[in-house]
Amino acid sequence: MKRLATALLAATLLAPPAFATDGPSRLDQIVERKVLNVCTTGDYRPFSYRADDQGEFVGIDIDLARSLAQSLDAEPVFVPTKWSDLLADFQAKCDVALSGISVTLPRQRQVAFSQMYLVNGKAPIVRCEDVSKYQSVAAIDQPGTRVVVNPGGTNEKFARAHFTKAEIRLFPDNRVIFKEILEGRADVMVAESVEVKLQEKLHPGLCAVNPDQPLQYGEMGIVLPRGDVAFKAYVDQWLHLAKATGEFDRIVDANLK
Repeated sequence: MKRLATALLAATLLAPPAFATDGPSRLDQIVERKVLNVCTTGDYRPFSYRADDQGEFVGIDIDLARSLAQSLDAEPVFVPTKWSDLLADFQAKCDVALSGISVTLPRQRQVAFSQMYLVNGKAPIVRCEDVSKYQSVAAIDQPGTRVVVNPGGTNEKFARAHFTKAEIRLFPDNRVIFKEILEGRADVMVAESVEVKLQEKLHPGLCAVNPDQPLQYGEMGIVLPRGDVAFKAYVDQWLHLAKATGEFDRIVDANLK
């Protein structure tokens, strides 16, 4: 009997963790209601952007959300959020969150992510005449350097983790934050390499600094409910097929022009 109890205990300890299975999957709920609720910030070109609070969302992640909804025979409903409220709004209101969202371990404690769909590390953007001046974290982190960041996201977290001597300035509207550098009120912003590449096209006079050799490795994924194995498997397979058929590349290319 003692040997049997010991064997059962060992089997329990070695068993894989169980996932929550109570109730229907979010996948079944979306198919039934025919609506996919998508949290998105609308302030992050080229992933999620709208010019004003009443405008239409556009961007890579918006088109991906529409494709995912279509695959589910559902309509996408975009739910505006802010970076500081992203996870709370997702858990209260949304089925997925798509907004150029970096996969981080602190976020992973609260939510699940799809498979990674883009590698996209952090890179600086500065006035073009200052490119040689800001080639590294150490070069940026100097007294007198004004680093501007949008509050609540990984850009702010990166700045506060790496810049202890430079001045960090919060600017609330990520849609026009790059003008702070162009017009001389800030010197540097560190954001995802895809974003800074696009912003240098949109703002003559600004240049991305070594965007193909980012300061920090990063991945982007779709935020999903934690523990819903069926829904995650569906989203991962849809994403795999979007990449295999070329749909993903067409969406990215169309939004980077």
